[in-house]
Amino acid sequence: MINSFDEIYIEKAGKILLVNKRFSSEEELFDVIQRIVGKAGREVNLANPIVDTRLSGGERVNVVLPPISLEGPIVTIRRFPKIRIGMDDLISFGSITEEAANFLKELVRLKYNIFISGGTSSGKTTFLNALSDFIPKHERIITIEDSAELQITGVDNLIRLEARNANTAGTGEVTIRELIRTSLRMRPDRIIVGEVRGAEALDMLNAMNTGHDGSLSTGHANSSYDMLYRLETMILESGASFPLQATRQHIASSIDILVHLAKDGAGNRRVVEISELKGIVNGEIDLNILFLLKNGKLNKTDNSLIHMEKMNLYGKDLLR
Repeated sequence: MINSFDEIYIEKAGKILLVNKRFSSEEELFDVIQRIVGKAGREVNLANPIVDTRLSGGERVNVVLPPISLEGPIVTIRRFPKIRIGMDDLISFGSITEEAANFLKELVRLKYNIFISGGTSSGKTTFLNALSDFIPKHERIITIEDSAELQITGVDNLIRLEARNANTAGTGEVTIRELIRTSLRMRPDRIIVGEVRGAEALDMLNAMNTGHDGSLSTGHANSSYDMLYRLETMILESGASFPLQATRQHIASSIDILVHLAKDGAGNRRVVEISELKGIVNGEIDLNILFLLKNGKLNKTDNSLIHMEKMNLYGKDLLR
């Protein structure tokens, strides 16, 4: 986290630390920013002072220039571990129990649509990568991201698509919505949308609800129910003229499972809830909580999976 040329912080083991390093001047920092942005084919200047891009290794980069930033150029880089983290690693870290991981493994294999929610830096992308390891290797997968950062391994028939911002002339933009619509014509078995933030939520739900079972995505929210409310808002942002009840029904019929992650005060990232979208009850989307973090451990509840249609369609009843 570069707050100015002479003030740099890093996050290490969940703690934010000021480091004893600095750039020689604001001009040197600006030159580094231009090299980073230029290699990714992006532009950042007075007319376009905010840019999101990535490094060649997939690290996310956010840049904000004056006059938007009052103290000089600001750079935030979000790095991923050099060694890819799988589900076994998450189990060993205490992020999820083996029982819950095996449960999700079967749901992925049997093409349940799974949505991962959580706050900033709660581990959503890492968890999505780990879940993708359970996708059968013969399937055709299309990933769609704002900035490419997913690390899907073991799938040969993999297509990766990345959105593009408009140039300084205001042309050339390719949105997540366009990529999702294009992907439907590319014969995918599953579509993985790295993160939904706005109107593209409607297109993602349409894909999940039109024969692309087993699709995955993530979104920012502080709880499972907050994520459902945010999805409602995103659909409204798309300009769709659905009644609220129809919007909720669309969400409930598209997403099968909601996995919520959280980062605690010690910096630990954990699965705190795994829920099934039961359907509409009294006008609201009702959740069937299957696993819940209690007393520091993710425990299975007494509830059983209700919707068994995909279980019966794609495989044997392995979860009873």
